[in-house]
Amino acid sequence: MSSRRDDTLEGKLQLLIEAVIDYGIFILDPQGFIMSWNTGAEKLKGYKASEIIGRHFSTFYSPEAVASGWPEEELRRAVRDGRVEDEGWRIRKDGSRFWANVTITPIYGDDGVLTGYAKVTRDLTERRAHEEQLRASEERFRLLVESVRDYAIFMLDPDGIVRSWNAGAQATKGYTADEIIGRHFSAFYTPEDRESGKPARGLRTAIADGRMEDEGWRVRKDGSVFWADVVITAIRGRTGELIGFAKVTRDMTERRRFAELERSSQMMNEFLAMLAHELRNPLAPMRNAVTVMQLESLPSPALRNCRDIIDRQLTHVTRLVDDLLDIGRLTTGKVKLHKELVRVGEVVSRSVETVGPLVESRRHSLTVDLPEQPIYVDGDATRLSQILQNLLINAAKYTPEGGRIALKVEAADGLVMTSVSDNGRGIAPDDLETIFELFKQGVHETPHESGLGIGLTLARSLAEMHGGMLEARSPGPGQGSTFTFRMPVADTAVGSEAAAATEADKTVRRVMVVDDNRDAADTTTAILRLLGNQAECAYTGREALELAKRFRANVVFMDIAMPGMDGFETLRALRAQPGWANVFAIAVTGFGTQDDKKRTLAAGFDGHLTKPVELDALVALLNQSSGLS
Repeated sequence: MSSRRDDTLEGKLQLLIEAVIDYGIFILDPQGFIMSWNTGAEKLKGYKASEIIGRHFSTFYSPEAVASGWPEEELRRAVRDGRVEDEGWRIRKDGSRFWANVTITPIYGDDGVLTGYAKVTRDLTERRAHEEQLRASEERFRLLVESVRDYAIFMLDPDGIVRSWNAGAQATKGYTADEIIGRHFSAFYTPEDRESGKPARGLRTAIADGRMEDEGWRVRKDGSVFWADVVITAIRGRTGELIGFAKVTRDMTERRRFAELERSSQMMNEFLAMLAHELRNPLAPMRNAVTVMQLESLPSPALRNCRDIIDRQLTHVTRLVDDLLDIGRLTTGKVKLHKELVRVGEVVSRSVETVGPLVESRRHSLTVDLPEQPIYVDGDATRLSQILQNLLINAAKYTPEGGRIALKVEAADGLVMTSVSDNGRGIAPDDLETIFELFKQGVHETPHESGLGIGLTLARSLAEMHGGMLEARSPGPGQGSTFTFRMPVADTAVGSEAAAATEADKTVRRVMVVDDNRDAADTTTAILRLLGNQAECAYTGREALELAKRFRANVVFMDIAMPGMDGFETLRALRAQPGWANVFAIAVTGFGTQDDKKRTLAAGFDGHLTKPVELDALVALLNQSSGLS
């Protein structure tokens, strides 16, 4: 009865083994010949039972393995150790190879005699391929990490000991792998940071939050310090246990220096803007006083000469202030061009007129050569005039008195070329490019002229902003020089030129001037009266409101930065009074950037004048106010 139960169990076990298709399961005799064969073995190796039973199991091994005696060695080890497990390439019936996991277990009879072996084989080809891909990926990643030079990338064990080291780490910190692996990463911290426990805190933060990021000073092997951006990431195993840290460090010293320079540059630009405002306040009444003297007839030739000297020097100082502001705006990208269709001849006329007094004072001859047909460009008329004025001023300054200056405009191949030539001191070959650098002047035998060395820098920058270029040529010192500005001709010259310029409105205007600088207020009022206007002034916002009760103005010149009620508040209060809603308001201020102008227009002003005010600009806005009440 017991024997029949055993037979039944053995039969069921055999059926179970034969039904397994994912494993090759078969029996070998003591010499390694195959005695049984299941469905999984047939599927895995390709042999039917009738084809393989009775053959030696070494059939499945590669010729190299058979030649080395490895199949027999596996049987010996199975007997010796009670079991042997191996992985390696095996051969199918069709000659194809697969990666096999093999387990061989010896089988003994009741008397302890070896009766054979049970052999289980599993196809792990896909798993091995995946592992190979993973290993290859890890190897590529390792090579990538090791080759990175811009970042220090290395591993720490859970205690903070350095366990790997890449080329970037060596370049950044100065240690070779042999010198640093095995040491604690606190070696990179300053003594103060080590004493305060910063390295340990960084690891604790990484453990608690998953990562820690920090910026601070770190120490190289040679003792020098650098500003570092550091990221420490906790690395955990599959079960969540901490196995170490990945640490990435980047040298940010240069970026920190640039950021500090940018902050310093911003502070300098703000200082220059404030300086320009403070300089323009005293310049404004001085300019107005000169204008009054120009409008009045002065019988004394000596006084007229003094007046003209003051006028020229005021123009020079004003230009220096404007250049300082412009160079600050250029370096921060704040110069915006307001392009329109511009006739080059108008730019030339405006520039020559502006520079005329300087040219005459040095007794130069200036010739202007313009094409018969008008040439148009797409540009900012004010900035184009600034380019040409700087070139003419440069020629006048660096040409000995009584020299010759020639301005020529010509068009060819879609470009307009404006050149300014002189017979002055010339330029050394090594200086042809350096003269365009900020605060640089060419090195000459004769002493330098006064100036900040920014005019040509501004001119070239503005030329390039117009899509053009500015270059200098000279045969050498003492042989004169030529500056040529090239830019594209406009695609079309739209419409005819405007008719004659608008003449000044002859209607008598009532003008109120409000400025806390009494000299500026008084001189502006005097100029307006000399121009035929009724003008009164007030020195504070409160005084302006009182004046408005007895003097009904249709134009107001309003200073912005006044103590107490500033210009914005005063204008709002004026326009709130009966009959003042439509007063034409002109902001007069030392702040003259485009943002400043946008701010005053947004606040309700109809015009904006920058101190010191040019007479032409003042008259133009008076003309614009015509018809308004």
